[in-house]
Amino acid sequence: MSDTATRALVAPNHPVRLSKRPLTPAARINRVLIYVLVVIMGLFCLIPFAWLVFASVDENASSTLAWPEFTLQHYVELFTEAQTLQLLGNSLIIAVGATALTILLGTLGGYALSRFRFPFRRSFMFFILLIRVVPPTATIVPLYLIVVNLGLNDSLFGLVLVEAAALLPLTLWQMKIAVDSIPIELEEAAWVDGGTRFRAFRIIVFPLVGPTLGAAAMFAFMGAWGDFLTPLVLLQSPELYPLSIGLFYAFSEFNQVNWGVLTATAMIYMVPPTVLYLLVRKYLFKASLSGAVKG
Repeated sequence: MSDTATRALVAPNHPVRLSKRPLTPAARINRVLIYVLVVIMGLFCLIPFAWLVFASVDENASSTLAWPEFTLQHYVELFTEAQTLQLLGNSLIIAVGATALTILLGTLGGYALSRFRFPFRRSFMFFILLIRVVPPTATIVPLYLIVVNLGLNDSLFGLVLVEAAALLPLTLWQMKIAVDSIPIELEEAAWVDGGTRFRAFRIIVFPLVGPTLGAAAMFAFMGAWGDFLTPLVLLQSPELYPLSIGLFYAFSEFNQVNWGVLTATAMIYMVPPTVLYLLVRKYLFKASLSGAVKG
């Protein structure tokens, strides 16, 4: 028996390395073009962010990208002279309030849509999804008239209600899909043991939909935090403005823009959603698979 056959018998599971097929000139050109396109897209996204970071710590900040002369004076001025803390507080009140209300109603509503059968249920779910298709600019005037007639215009409470109403359809669908993936037999076992439906929801369903709940909370918070049109239309008092409106007026009302303070404000504006994303990112992948397998 030859040495090659002997080695094959001694180590039959030895991995076989397959040689790569050489690329044709056309394939090489395509690969190079793809790499160039990816690099261009990456630079297109990173250059504005790099300018934002550099200008916020540049003593002579301007609208052009340049290596900064390091200083923290813009951040000091931001928290001592500008109304940043008030704007930031208003943004947190709006985003946290809208997120809490959306999660509360979305969780209960998603459970009801998943577990209960009632007339026109499918039509109701269709219209919920249809709301997401309508652009916000098409509904802002009717929303404004409703809020004015209810006497809730120019108030943070009214704005929180409007933001929650806009965010609720997506949360309803997310939570319904999450509850659909939980076998009803788990709840029935709790009912047999003498538990109520609410207790079964609290001890069985609520922990299992935790990943989806975290993802839904992140999407709701970012939607309310980054909204610009709704507070611009519904709020008239400057002391109620969120940080997004403050940034807009800081950029548009003055002939000479303080780029250092403006970019420092933008950096602070990115902190809450970034922190929230870092806290719930492990739930995003779990939430994306929550409805993939049932039972």
